[in-house]
Amino acid sequence: MTDRETSRIRIGISSCLLGEKVRFDGGHKKDDFLTNRFGRYVEWVPVCPEFEIGLGVPRESLRLVAEGKSIHLTAPRSGLDHTDRMNKWTREHAGRLADQDLCGYVLKRSSPSCGLERVKVYGGSGMPTHEGRGLFAAGLVDQFPNLPMEEE
Repeated sequence: MTDRETSRIRIGISSCLLGEKVRFDGGHKKDDFLTNRFGRYVEWVPVCPEFEIGLGVPRESLRLVAEGKSIHLTAPRSGLDHTDRMNKWTREHAGRLADQDLCGYVLKRSSPSCGLERVKVYGGSGMPTHEGRGLFAAGLVDQFPNLPMEEE
């Protein structure tokens, strides 16, 4: 057997799902199935885009906001816009992920960064729609359209 046949497959994952305390509120969203059962068969490659762009823990919550045809990643209390920083980091990080030999990715549901589908997007009415995709997830889909991706 080759080394590849005896090694575990590598799967990217939102860090909070492994129990890392990187969420905006200082907590995590550890998923027991992913860590205790499925995790025995894979090598996780953890990523938290919000933490890795330099936002602290804890931090102000973020949301997706529609401005015309553009979607922005903003902090509603302060009004700070993290869209350019997140998009730049996502492009750079996607290049590094290409070298990781990933076989898939597990993303955090509903996250304005990592949510794959049905993420809240706020518009002029103040009421959100559930038609968005997190900025990091969108970048992954664009860069790796054939990579299997799923939410927890």
